[in-house]
Amino acid sequence: MTISRTKKLAGVAAAASIALALAGCGSAPEETDPTGDAGDVVEGFTPCLVSDDGGFNDKSFNQSALEGMERAADELGVTPIEVESASANDYGPNLENLIAEGCTFIVSVGFKLSADTIASATANPEVSYAIIDDWADADFDGESDAPNIKPLMFDTVQAAYLGGYAAAAWSANAGVNKVGTFGGIPIPPVTIFMDGFVDGVEKYNEDKGAAVETFGWDVAEQDGSFTGGFDANDTAKQTAQGILDQGVDVILPVGGPIYQSARDAITDGGSSTVMLGVDSDLAVADPSVADLVLVSIMKRIDEAVYQATLEASTGDFDVTPYVGTLENEGVGLSSFGAFESQLPEGLLDELAALQEQIISGELEVTSPSSP
Repeated sequence: MTISRTKKLAGVAAAASIALALAGCGSAPEETDPTGDAGDVVEGFTPCLVSDDGGFNDKSFNQSALEGMERAADELGVTPIEVESASANDYGPNLENLIAEGCTFIVSVGFKLSADTIASATANPEVSYAIIDDWADADFDGESDAPNIKPLMFDTVQAAYLGGYAAAAWSANAGVNKVGTFGGIPIPPVTIFMDGFVDGVEKYNEDKGAAVETFGWDVAEQDGSFTGGFDANDTAKQTAQGILDQGVDVILPVGGPIYQSARDAITDGGSSTVMLGVDSDLAVADPSVADLVLVSIMKRIDEAVYQATLEASTGDFDVTPYVGTLENEGVGLSSFGAFESQLPEGLLDELAALQEQIISGELEVTSPSSP
């Protein structure tokens, strides 16, 4: 096994149920048969990864990307270079340093790195790039602004819809009928979760004649409760508390580490409220909160990065954008873990049916932030 080099530059699954615990990313990047044969890797191939300011220990999208990169690098027998950004001021310098280190494939983790990734890719056309959660299309002409960038996108609203439906069922079954959400920053990779969550609650109300209320996000107005960042701090805890004060018994924190602030608000107040995780299977990524996590709304960043890295290693890199969906298993729900035995009767079957309806197109689930 190769040991990856992790640097700080510039200041710097659980039991499956109803086939919703998804394990692969699907059609694009195309499934590769990784043989581990170094002879299939172009000479000098050096995969690299740069985090946003959440860092690789966020138990969320940065960590998921890291896991995908390291899995691919291990199979290929190459040594990746992985750099953390302590703040937005690090993005550009970190990318410059990766170029200086000889990186031939660079993955930028997140929407916030878009401008710096476009600049780096434009200046280094011989290097292949991928960026998570962004089209790299600053001029909004429908094409990536550099021809060597592959967007890795996720239609997370589909999975979040299922999560919202499940949250509503849980709350209604308990007789509370109140759920809520809050986010870090109002950007598309965050609000797409919130859109799907609220719409899924409304679907439950429609199907069951229920009246579960949602707090923290207005889909029509695209406005709601945000912490102003992704740090787990007092502001995030106060924001979570503001949602809990509405009497909710399910809360969806969207934004990497801010789930920790939601956890603190729940436990400090002695609440019985449960959380939904995002991006990764949070109960697995952070077992310390497994007893609070009803289910996680997953986007398989790890698999997308893994497949893109394998593809880039051959020297034949396709920059066609990848969009993860329920159909190609790029997004989905985790299992319900310890909570499965406590779910309302029939809920798993209802979720499976909804998933099939979304995949077939019978049920249209979209967001203003859908890719």
